[in-house]
Amino acid sequence: MPELPEVERAASLVRSIGKGRVIHHVDTSEDQLVFSGLSHRDFAMEISGRTITDAARCGKCFYIQLDGNGRMPVLHFGMTGMLKVRGRPTPQYKSTFGNSADAWPPRFFKFILFIQESDSCFTELAFCDARRLGRIRLASSPLSEPPISDLGFDPILSMPSFRDFHSTVSKRLCPIKALLLDQSFSAGIGNYLADEILYQAQVHPEQRCNTLDESQVIALHHQIADVCRITVEANADDAKYPDHWIFHHRWGKGKKAKQTMRLPSGEPATVKWVSVGGRTSAYVAEVQKPFSKHRGPDERTRDTSMAYRNGAQHPGFRRSKRHRPACDIPGA
Repeated sequence: MPELPEVERAASLVRSIGKGRVIHHVDTSEDQLVFSGLSHRDFAMEISGRTITDAARCGKCFYIQLDGNGRMPVLHFGMTGMLKVRGRPTPQYKSTFGNSADAWPPRFFKFILFIQESDSCFTELAFCDARRLGRIRLASSPLSEPPISDLGFDPILSMPSFRDFHSTVSKRLCPIKALLLDQSFSAGIGNYLADEILYQAQVHPEQRCNTLDESQVIALHHQIADVCRITVEANADDAKYPDHWIFHHRWGKGKKAKQTMRLPSGEPATVKWVSVGGRTSAYVAEVQKPFSKHRGPDERTRDTSMAYRNGAQHPGFRRSKRHRPACDIPGA
């Protein structure tokens, strides 16, 4: 499923090709499931002839701001949604790209915006969704209407203070992986981001939220902001993600591929998988230990808590030189 960085990339794409330009007309494909609360014809009629003034993301949703009277598109990719631009390669998961020579209109398209470049020249932008789990809506005020108004904090846009974060997490009884995936708690975090955050914070995905000690919550607070920032700065291009991330090794469940991941110390890492909240979770057995109520935090963990508050790097995270510290993020 496209997660926060992929959706941010989509919003950036809309801005780059459409901001300040008119949607001359819209082609649509009937789909009563994907078009939510309106018909495909009503969607096309309401946005045609209007100028794109901006595009923005919140969580896994993004919306296109238009001038004039009328509502604005609010879009969610679901499991397989994507944007395609005619004549351009289509970025997808794992650095794979669609063929720019694919037939047009593309398969599974729900709408195509004809964005006017000149009197007779258009850029064609298609929203496609093979599994039909995405949603296309119109809203007068996208940020104050569902689904966006129902979302929790966004790690890039509205990361809470540590005090507020700690207060919320400590009251929850569910596994921490399930909480991270709850969009009413943290908007935009999906399965691979949650696995990365937990690995970097050295927290087992099954550990219950109310059993996390302070150093673990500090690490989680930091890594939520930092991992999301790094993926957005890379424009969701996983080839640019740090080499030591579990991301590059989490896709092998059920395969007989040899494990090649290494810990920052250089020692071999064992990637294992467990189901949490109905989702497969990858973790590293050497550093993400199951919680035991009979084992308290060791001295290293207690020392980490104080050092980490003072800006030290968490021991599970080796930062790439090209990434700036998390303290540079507003609100982190």
